[in-house]
This record gives sequence, structure tokens and C-alpha cells, in this order.
Amino acid sequence: MKKSIYYILISVAICLLVGFLSGFATQSSVNDWYLTLNKPFFNPPNWVFAPVWSALYILMGIAAGMVWAKGYYHIWVKTALYHFVFQLLLNALWSIVFFGLKSPLGALFIIIALNILLVFTFKWFRVVKAAAAYLLLPYIAWVAFASLLNAAIWYLN
Repeated sequence: MKKSIYYILISVAICLLVGFLSGFATQSSVNDWYLTLNKPFFNPPNWVFAPVWSALYILMGIAAGMVWAKGYYHIWVKTALYHFVFQLLLNALWSIVFFGLKSPLGALFIIIALNILLVFTFKWFRVVKAAAAYLLLPYIAWVAFASLLNAAIWYLN
């Protein structure tokens, strides 16, 4: 049990670090370029994003730590964590492309790929530890919503 706490803490820290670093790309244009975009009626207020993403990164980290604690030597654990790492990289890349490069269309392609990778990540997490997979459900739902939002912003602009 004690060992799994370390895996969880390390995983949460990594997820929060990725979120913090991708926040730099977001901050570069969220208060200027992003404000000029036409947005759909269902666009949440800007203050919603930081607490939601913080909670999601924590849940993602807990889930990844739970899977990691099952033993990295196991092929299913490795497969699950490889999928997790790649989706985390796509998550960060989305912020860089959308906000940093100011490309809603490029970001839309990335978030579509992210959705697909999340399905595989969920599947492999469920194989290793079902509770970890279910912790990803709020993240999966938010990314699906963000995909719709991204597509609408691209379409409106």
C-alpha cells in the first residue's frame, strides 16, 4: 500500500507539471487572441478551465499511479502506461497548437487523435485496474466536450 502511494504522488506531480507547462502556451494568448475569437453559446467562462483541468490532472495522476503500482514489469501495465504517456503528450501539444500557434484547425486534429488514444488508454487501464479506468471518465468527458468546443470555434472563425 505504501509503495502505491509513491507511484500515485509521482504520477500526480507529473500530470500537474505537464498541465503547468502547457499553461504557458495558454497564457501566451488567452488574454488577447482568444478573446477576439467567436465562440459558441456553450463556451464556459474562462475561470472554469483552471480548476477543472487541475482536478482532471489530479484524477489522471491517481489513475496512472494505481496502474503503475500493479508492476511496471507486466506487459499490460507497460502498454497501459505507454498509452497514458502518449495521450498526456497530445494533451500538452493541443495547448501549444491551439493557443501557442493560434491554430484551431491544427488543434482539432490533435484533439480528435487524443479522443481516440483516450479510448485505448481507458481500455488498457480497465484491463489492469478497473477503478483506475473509471477515474479517467471525467477527463474523457471533458475532452469530448473540449473537442466539440474546439470544432465550434474553428467553424465560427
